[in-house]
Amino acid sequence: MTNHRNMTTTDEAPAAGGRPAREPVRLAVVVGALGVVFGDIGTSPIYTLQTVFSPSDPHPVPVDVGNVYGVVSLMFWSVTIIVTVTYILLAMRADNHGEGGIMALITLVRKSAAGRGKRTALVLAGLGIFGASLFFGDSMITPAISVLSAVGGLEAVDDSLGSWVVPITAVIIVVLFLVQRRGTAAVGRVFGPVMIAWFTVIGVAGAIGIAGHPAILKALSPTYAVGFLAGHFGVAFFALAAIVLAVTGAEALYADMGHFGRRAITRGWLFLVFPACVLSYFGQGALILEDQANLSSPFFLLVPGWARILLVLLATAATVIASQAVITGAYSVASQAAQLGYLPRLRIAHTSAAERGQIYVPWVNWLLLASVLTLVFAFRSSAALAYAFGMAVTGTITITTTLFFYIARVRWRVPVWLLGLGAAVLLLVDLLFVAANLTKLVHGAWLPLLIALTAFTVMTTWQRGRQIVTAQRNRDEGSLREFVDEIHSGEEATQCVPGTAVFLNRGNETAPLAMRANVEHNHVRHEHVVILTLETQPVPRIPDAERVTVDDLGYADDGITHVTARFGYMETPDVPRTLALLDPDDTEGRLDAGETSYFLSKVELRRGSEPTMAGWRKRLFIATSYIAADAAEYFALPRERTVIMGSRIDV
Repeated sequence: MTNHRNMTTTDEAPAAGGRPAREPVRLAVVVGALGVVFGDIGTSPIYTLQTVFSPSDPHPVPVDVGNVYGVVSLMFWSVTIIVTVTYILLAMRADNHGEGGIMALITLVRKSAAGRGKRTALVLAGLGIFGASLFFGDSMITPAISVLSAVGGLEAVDDSLGSWVVPITAVIIVVLFLVQRRGTAAVGRVFGPVMIAWFTVIGVAGAIGIAGHPAILKALSPTYAVGFLAGHFGVAFFALAAIVLAVTGAEALYADMGHFGRRAITRGWLFLVFPACVLSYFGQGALILEDQANLSSPFFLLVPGWARILLVLLATAATVIASQAVITGAYSVASQAAQLGYLPRLRIAHTSAAERGQIYVPWVNWLLLASVLTLVFAFRSSAALAYAFGMAVTGTITITTTLFFYIARVRWRVPVWLLGLGAAVLLLVDLLFVAANLTKLVHGAWLPLLIALTAFTVMTTWQRGRQIVTAQRNRDEGSLREFVDEIHSGEEATQCVPGTAVFLNRGNETAPLAMRANVEHNHVRHEHVVILTLETQPVPRIPDAERVTVDDLGYADDGITHVTARFGYMETPDVPRTLALLDPDDTEGRLDAGETSYFLSKVELRRGSEPTMAGWRKRLFIATSYIAADAAEYFALPRERTVIMGSRIDV
């Protein structure tokens, strides 16, 4: 008789639908969101307006009164449409059990596309993976451009300090990445107050600038934005490539929704961040109208000379926080990609006992450090990097918007006419920005596309390679039922030894390679055998009450039990802790942690002659496998009781 049971614990299950009961938004949560979520978009005023009118731009915008009004108006309405409408009002409603971000969106799309045609699912999932790949480019560019722009404020203090900008930036970045292993818990407590001080200062400075030329407030009218686009399209179109920098970090609002909640992020944006950024942009515009010489550094020139060094220090702190946000975001995206099968399992360290979302991924950390330093020394200024930055941002935003409207149609049944109207407006804005940034292709926009194409190729190759290896393993492992029948009938001469053996396997249909090798080569089997399957579900986390299911497979007399353990894509499996959730009645009291041995199958990959993939993709797949984390460490298995048995598979 097959026995299926869901384990229960005292942990409280979430409310129906996977959503926790709604609670009032606490001030501490809003402050925490201000310290983590808004760092990137909140530091955009440092360099955005200066970049638009930069004389080094290959398509410079002439500085005159009409253009200043038009640019400032375009910036205001771009932030309003893309951040407030696309992300705050729309995208953040498409959550996966409370979690947001591009990987959560991919999961929603995959579930929504189920049964609607394999081609649709593949195209949409592929589009989402490319969006995640663009985010990796964003994670490399943001620390470089943010810290360079902040330290670059030294030139507004004293021109002779310009030669120190790049070395100081490099030192700050190295220190930033070196402390990642310690986690952000301790530093995070000061992130919120620092960012509150930051937004207060830039808002007040902007208001002072506006007071000197209050006519700039006329740019709040959309007529100036539309007039600039329609009347000077040749100039305005190229200006969009720099104006888009005002919305960098919009994706972070969506990605960090699971940590702080939609309402806390919405309140932080509407009541502090958005007003402060708008005041800063309008104040800088007023300053330029007063004197075009202020174009050299309009953000820092908003404050008096004695305060500029203090603003540089505060800006540096704010950009470090902005960098921290995208770095941890890259850890999260890489971890989720590994859980969903787009990357090999990576070594992940949890840096907080209280917050499960705070993780450190060493391989990603060192890759980012090398990439960011390369960008700093290659581009040497925030203006030069700006041309590259916009491409990553616009690409991610456009993909997010596209996938959101697909979900709105298939999951929420939004009327086609309403969907078409909204999609036409928002995608028109997004595609205008994409087209404008494509004009900067030879000036740096190629960089995030190259990074994204590289990451996309690695992830899709790994996914395809896993499918090939899985199919070959199924053939090599053979039927579990037939294998047990052979043991039971005596066809396999084995000696039964006391104790419990846990074999990690992908399901209950095939015999684990390690189990087969143990019987065929060592001619022994354990008295009690647990075949453990770890499943990653398309939800962020699984409550312990729903974690494990036991099935005796009909082999109770042979002492063989199958256990399925489910994990969310944001969780790292802990096998001993998971097995401790088992009720002794479901395993007949067999599982004793102190006497349990764990068996792993280590597969050696070789490039085979079968035309499963192109030769270069086979080499890439095998090379990618070398970054996989040690299985025993990844699954938290005790080293002294873990046995690894090898096998070989041709790709």
